[in-house]
Amino acid sequence: MHVVLVHPEIAPNTGNIIRLCANTGARLHLVEPLGFDLDDRLLKRGGLDYHEYAAVSVHPDLAALSVALAHAGRWYGFSSGGARSYSDVEFGSDDVLVFGAERVGLSPQAGALIEPNRLLVIPMRPDNRSLNLANAVAIVVYEAWRQQGFDGAGPSRQLTSETPGGALFDR
Repeated sequence: MHVVLVHPEIAPNTGNIIRLCANTGARLHLVEPLGFDLDDRLLKRGGLDYHEYAAVSVHPDLAALSVALAHAGRWYGFSSGGARSYSDVEFGSDDVLVFGAERVGLSPQAGALIEPNRLLVIPMRPDNRSLNLANAVAIVVYEAWRQQGFDGAGPSRQLTSETPGGALFDR
């Protein structure tokens, strides 16, 4: 799975998405210009120590991204103007999930890369503007990964309040 952030503006959001991609095996593609420097401390803070586990590529523009992902799966864009819900789609393991910048969303140029029936929406309550970018990406990536049977996931630890020792979190 490929996650694309077109002109991301907020370093901590991108850091969180780096961490998400490291934990799910998704490959992250950043399209310049970026609203921050790749050495930004907030980017590193959001991604904690997961940067080395994530596959991240930086592309100078949408044309370079298109060339790099020419043989990838279907392209899906995410926008409040989407025609159908992300939950109505059966994602493939090599699909491309395209998200716009925090303030302006998916640009017309990025939207032009997406077939109209593949422009998707994440449902929200009426009169709300948008979700945080990192949250939106997490919602979609985990649904796509779930559909792939969490391919590549390690063994899960079943921690509950009934686990011997009674603690829900490791200390």
